[in-house]
Amino acid sequence: MKYIAAVPDMVNEIYDVLHTAIKTIYPKYYPKEVVDFFCKHHSREHILDGIASGNMGVLVNEDAIVGTGSFESNHIAGVYVLPSYQKRGYGSYIMDCLENEIVQKYDTAVLDASLPAACLYEHRGYKTVGHGTYELENDVKLVYEIMEKKLK
Repeated sequence: MKYIAAVPDMVNEIYDVLHTAIKTIYPKYYPKEVVDFFCKHHSREHILDGIASGNMGVLVNEDAIVGTGSFESNHIAGVYVLPSYQKRGYGSYIMDCLENEIVQKYDTAVLDASLPAACLYEHRGYKTVGHGTYELENDVKLVYEIMEKKLK
């Protein structure tokens, strides 16, 4: 397994990882409007922007992309692993790689935690420092935890 920088040719595989994870895991925690919001947010155009920033990577296992992660400044923007590869330490490995990048310039990493991932982040030493709310259609609200971890 290796974590490498994402390149534009990977956009469809990254899209598949994101959408498979979201459509499989998120409905267990969130209403349809939230699932739709995340799928729409993770468009191919958004993925290409992340790749262009140089801050998006992919986790490759046996020549297949099984996970992805991205950051901007000291903010971890997303970590996704295909459901069939979860519970094997792959998400933690991606987090290690992202934190190693962030610690080169910042003392603290920040992230917005989804319900399915909050326990992973707590286990890694992240603490909740606030909550965010995002208004969606049909009067649905997405509430998430804002978490941070001291890296130095």
